[in-house]
Amino acid sequence: GSKLLTEKRKGIEIIIALDVSNSMKAADIKPDRLERAKRAIAQLTERVRNDKIGLIVFAGQAYVQLPITTDYTSAKLFLDAISTESVPVQGTAIGAAINMAAKSFTPNFEGSKTIVVITDGENHEDDAVGAAKAANEEHITVNTIGMGSPQGAPIPSGSDFLRDKNNTVVVTKLDEKMLAEIATAGGGTYVRANNTEIGLNSLFNEIERMEKSEINTRQYSEYNDQFPLFLSLALAFIVLDFMILDRRNKYFRNFRLFGKEK
Repeated sequence: GSKLLTEKRKGIEIIIALDVSNSMKAADIKPDRLERAKRAIAQLTERVRNDKIGLIVFAGQAYVQLPITTDYTSAKLFLDAISTESVPVQGTAIGAAINMAAKSFTPNFEGSKTIVVITDGENHEDDAVGAAKAANEEHITVNTIGMGSPQGAPIPSGSDFLRDKNNTVVVTKLDEKMLAEIATAGGGTYVRANNTEIGLNSLFNEIERMEKSEINTRQYSEYNDQFPLFLSLALAFIVLDFMILDRRNKYFRNFRLFGKEK
């Protein structure tokens, strides 16, 4: 059998909202914006210890990819499956992602809660600043990481690039102004990614300074060993066997295990 133990840990809750819209395929950050973001999140799961982490993907709509958990191995598995096809409706609904993240924390958890939005900032759908402000009013900080460059890059589409109705190549640009406004409204920090540093680690340094609260997690321990009972019984029978051996068998009456009889 196995024992189910309840361990008490102190940590915070982090939900990452990852943009998976087509613009995240732009390669102004190598190999592309989305792949670089996924690698950084994978590195983050190796760094966290006692904190809970959740993952939301969004484009025109937002979906919970991984509920809040301390199972970092599962987080990596879910992360591997993410692509620009994870959300069927295209667009960039940052506000919807923030609203969903704010509702996805552990119910009644009174510790520090933070949202990290990773996107190029081209919000076309809703009021992201208002969503960040509403989250902050619920004592949830909203941080943003900008993926891309102000100069922008074309969006790959098959063997060519995405074009508009005039057959002009669409260039997606980082909207730093929008992301800075979202972070300010959410009481958080804005960080711009580049080819050498996505900013998640530096942002996590700030997050680690947040007040940590007790988090109860249930985990399966190692096997619950049962052999001592059976080993004790076996040893008792062996000793008993030697004690009554001379009574059972006349050939062993003169046999003394611990020495000769005087």
